[in-house]
Formats: sequence, structure tokens, C-alpha cells
Amino acid sequence: MRVRSYRRTFITLGVIAILVTGLIWGLAGALAADSGSPTPQSGKVVLQFGWYENIDSLNPFIGYASSAWSVYFENYDTLVNWDAATLQPVPGVAKSWEHSADGTVWTFHLRKDVTFQDGTPLTANDVAFTFNYVVDNDMGNFTTYTNSLKHTTAIDDYTVQMTFSKAKSSVLQMLVPILPEHLWSKISPKAAANSFQNLPPIVGSGPFQVVEWKKDEYCRLVANKKYWGGAPKIDELIYRFYTNQDTMVQDFKQGAIAWANIPEAQFAALQGTPGFGTLKAHNDYFEELGMNCYAGPSKGHPALKDPKFRHALNWAIDRTAIANVAYGGAAIPATGMLPSGYWATPVDYHWEPSADQRYTFDLAKARQELDAAGYTDTNGDGIRDYKGKPITLRLWAVAEKAEYTRAAKLIAGWLREIGLKIQLQTVDDGAASAGMYNMENGVFTPDYDLFVWGWTGDPDPGFLLSVLLTSQINSWSDSAWSNAEYDKLFKQQDSELDPVKRRDIVWRMQQIVYDQTPYLVLVYPLALQAYNTSAWQGWVNQPAPNGTLENQWTYLKLHPATAKSTGGGANWIVAVVVAVVVVAIAVVVLLVRKGRGRPAVEEA
Repeated sequence: MRVRSYRRTFITLGVIAILVTGLIWGLAGALAADSGSPTPQSGKVVLQFGWYENIDSLNPFIGYASSAWSVYFENYDTLVNWDAATLQPVPGVAKSWEHSADGTVWTFHLRKDVTFQDGTPLTANDVAFTFNYVVDNDMGNFTTYTNSLKHTTAIDDYTVQMTFSKAKSSVLQMLVPILPEHLWSKISPKAAANSFQNLPPIVGSGPFQVVEWKKDEYCRLVANKKYWGGAPKIDELIYRFYTNQDTMVQDFKQGAIAWANIPEAQFAALQGTPGFGTLKAHNDYFEELGMNCYAGPSKGHPALKDPKFRHALNWAIDRTAIANVAYGGAAIPATGMLPSGYWATPVDYHWEPSADQRYTFDLAKARQELDAAGYTDTNGDGIRDYKGKPITLRLWAVAEKAEYTRAAKLIAGWLREIGLKIQLQTVDDGAASAGMYNMENGVFTPDYDLFVWGWTGDPDPGFLLSVLLTSQINSWSDSAWSNAEYDKLFKQQDSELDPVKRRDIVWRMQQIVYDQTPYLVLVYPLALQAYNTSAWQGWVNQPAPNGTLENQWTYLKLHPATAKSTGGGANWIVAVVVAVVVVAIAVVVLLVRKGRGRPAVEEA
């Protein structure tokens, strides 16, 4: 914001100028506080976002929460980036690349102006170290991206060569954070995968650096003013963590945060409010009823290992009711694992079943399939039996979102109607993960039955598909499902360079999941986002035109709104400032008429 200042000619005018300027800055400070911006005393432009999901770890080899991954890719760079609007690959640390005719050897040419946040230059050695560290030590969080990568070599300081065992379709979308070799080479892979905390300040080469983290409260990042992609227009980025959505909404309305995901009831009230924008954003995630399918040692109910049992449950779930009731209409009833409305270029990876493949809500059909599979009520107590014992299933709703609990309550009711005993419980994500990855005497023994949770993906569909691979059991997989055809198809799509042929393989994979039901995919939630337009401008959709505003491009481009663009709830402050200036000018004019001189006016 430009602020008018008055040069002093006499002491009296100087006092008036100080008073006027003080009033203007004070009111501007109120405007800043009202909009989530810093007060002038801080001298910083601070952007604050509200999250209701906590960071679980700042170590990228351990963290799994989507909030943690958002932070990783602000602090670290990737070899190749993606275009915000189209999600297509664009230069990142690598400014250009080429590959061999068979697609097995890729050569990347790096920028020469990239430095880590401690001032150390980022070179090809850092890139080679990072990828070899992942591959050689089988670092599970990133092996989905690096499968078929054999070795990475630094040809010279700014040239990297990657050799693959076969062609790979997603080479340009490997979201592996580039680590500083001079720091991470001192950390053993065992520690990195299990115990290393990676506490702030965290050294990477990204546009922001994590300098402070208070679990359950906030994570503070400072702008990297020497970022090769151009310095962010803000000085600090703060993520605030909330356990109560109503509190977050109130903080948003009062200007303490500039952006938040808003519950449906409050979202409707915000629509059309001056100074605020609202968006029903399409995202790369789905939410599901997951099932413990593990064929090995398990504390889950054995009926869930039977595809026929799982298949029958599809008819007992009304996805439309879940979208309308649990999500207040802010969700799309789901089919395949890859959301609709997200991919468009070069192909749409979302799969839709044909009319004869599609499950509808039909409790009678669910009962028929359970009867045919041998799960009947043998003693007339109203509960179906498994080997003579009533089938009791634990159903967990992860506490991260109220929608999960609402959906789980609906699901519990329907499953009870088809003769299953359901024990419904809301649990936090730590407890859910503990059950999913339970170990008994060093042996993987998952201890859960059913859960309602969700997955967030990447611009490339490979990651979302990978979580159901056999190789991801006791890693990313939370259903511990194994299917040989699915595993085979994943390898095929991973090496298929023709987008249309790859899409067809990906569609078949989603059809297998739809039929075998390790996940009963419920909905594709629309992110109900509210954002401050009176204090901030430069919001970027990813992808265009209706993708999320919470992304790295927004963080880079967002800046305080100018006085001309300020509107809405801030208008009253602007009006007061104008009034103060008018009064001050009147006083000055009066004094000038008394022979005290005329002050010059300049733009500051």
C-alpha cells in the first residue's frame, strides 16, 4: 500500500504530519491485522494459512501426512517442476533434459544459480546423492517414484545422468526432494527411515525454509530471498493448526488467517461476502472405506480377506447419500481411485464404470451376495456368522475431518441392516496408523477391520495407484491387499510412454479395485476454500480453472493487495484513513493561510 507523507517545513506542520502519518500507519496496521498481514512493527509481510491436519514429521523419509508433504516441497526443490494450470512438467532445478531412444537413459542439465539455504551451491553431486540414497537404501516413501531406476551419476557439476532398467512414463514427475549431500551424508539410512527428526532450521533449496515448528500449534517458514525461481513476495509463511473447525472459521473471518478449508454450513454463509473469495476446488484425492485384506498374520476379521464378502458390501453403501449428507453436497460420488475433474491434459485418467458394472445402493442385493458367499445368520440372532460366530467388525473414522465420522455413521447403519455387527469408533490418525502397521514380535500383523480415511495424490496418477501394490504392504499400503494382475499392470503403465495407452492400463487397474474392493472408494471431496481478497492478491489455481489455491505457486505469487484492489471488509478502514487525511489537509490549509508555508507532497 502506498502511504502519503508530508515533508516538514515548520515544527507545527511537522507535528501535524507525524500525527497524520501515525494515524494512517495505525489504521493500516489495523487493516493488516484484519487481513492476516503483519503489523507495521514487525516490518514483515506474513501470510498465514489455517490447517486442520497436523504435520506428523519434518523428515521426508518418515512423514506421511499431506500437510507434511506440502511443507517438504516448500523447503526442498525437485529436479523437474509442473505447470500450475496444466500440471505438465516444466523446468525445476533441471533447466532441460533429453533421453535415449529406448527411454532408459535420461540426461538432465542443471541450473547454475541454485544454492541451498545455507549458501552451499546445489550441484549434480547433490542430485545423484539424493536419488542413490533412495534407491540403494530402499527408502519406502519415495520408491514409488524411483522404481526401475538403477543408478544416478553426476557427469559434471551441472549434468546428471539416470539409468533405468526399462522405460519409465513418470520420469519427469518424480517428486523426490533434492537433499544437500554435505548434511544428509552424515545421517545413516537406518536413522533417516526410523528416528531422525530433521528439526528446524531445515536446509533445502526451495522458496521457503522451515525455521520453527510447534507441534499442534504452527509451522513457520521464512522466504528464501535468493530463490532461483524468483524471491517470494512475502517474508514469512505460517501454517496454523486447528483442532476445531469453527475456531478456524472465526479466525479466518477476523483476518488472523488468509485461507482455510471451510465446513459446508459456514462456506455457504461466506459466499458473496465482500472481501472474501470462495471456491469449490477439485483436488487429486479420494476418500474411502478401507478394509484389512492381509492374507498373512492379521488381527482383522478373516471375512475381509474374501473378495466375495468385500464385493457384497458395495451394494450396501449409498455413495450419493454420503456425498449429500456427510459432505453437505460438497463431494462427488466416486467410482475409480483417480478423481474426476482433475486430469485433462494430455488424457483424463479418471475411470467410470459402464452401466452394467456400476454398483447402486441395493441392500437386498448385498444380502443376496452375502448369502451366496456363505455368510448367513445360522442361529437367528440377526447377525451373520463366520464359522459359527457372529461377524463383528470394527469401523474406525479418522478424527482428522468431521465428514469421516458422519460418513462412518451412515455406513455403520447400512452394514447393520444387512446383518453385520459394527463397532464404530472415531480415532486419531496416530492410533489408526498404529493399528494398520501393527507388529507382533517383529512380525507385521495389522490390527484393524474397516476405516474411513482419504488419500491425496500428485500431478501424476502413479502415486495414488502405487499405494495398493503388494510391494507397499507395511509401507504406504493401508489395506495390505495383494493382486498379481494389479501389480503387473502397474509396471506396464509405469513404462508406457504413450499417454493414451497408459490411460487404458490405468483404467483397467481402477476397474480391478472397483471389483475386488480393497478400497470401497466413497467420494471425491470438493475442497471448500475461503480466501481473503481484500488483503491479498495473486491467488493461483492448481490446476486451472477450479483447482486448489493452496499450492506453491500461490505462496510464490501472493502479495498484499494495493489500496486500489482492497475491498470488502477492509473498506471501513480505508474510509477512516481517508477521513483522517481530509481533516489533516484542512488543518494544513488553515495553517498555510496563516502564513506558515505550503508543504510539498510526495509518493512514498
